[in-house]
Amino acid sequence: MSSDAPPTPPEELSDDVTATLQELDEQGLRRAIIYAQELLQAADTAVTEIEPSPNEDILRTTDRDGYTEVVKQVRCADGCVDCPHGPYLYHVTRESRPEGGAHTHWKFIGRVHGEHE
Repeated sequence: MSSDAPPTPPEELSDDVTATLQELDEQGLRRAIIYAQELLQAADTAVTEIEPSPNEDILRTTDRDGYTEVVKQVRCADGCVDCPHGPYLYHVTRESRPEGGAHTHWKFIGRVHGEHE
């Protein structure tokens, strides 16, 4: 940092954590950032309240360790002779954001064969 004065810490950060961070050298601060990011990832949780969009049918949700497994079908425009499309498998997580809040992340896994066709 080019300034002699340290930046003002967030009010929610305890004095002990602030003091410890201020004592770290550049390498220690980088390690603290990596650790904090790992803690955020570990805090990501399964999302059990899955709501379908108007053009979707949720066929099944299963809570897993760290994510919710979702199998859904998708309907497109009226008149599509191939509808519904799928079923498709997704892993859904709620991801914490460094600036606060959370984001629901849908990771497409692939088409489900067998039980729903």
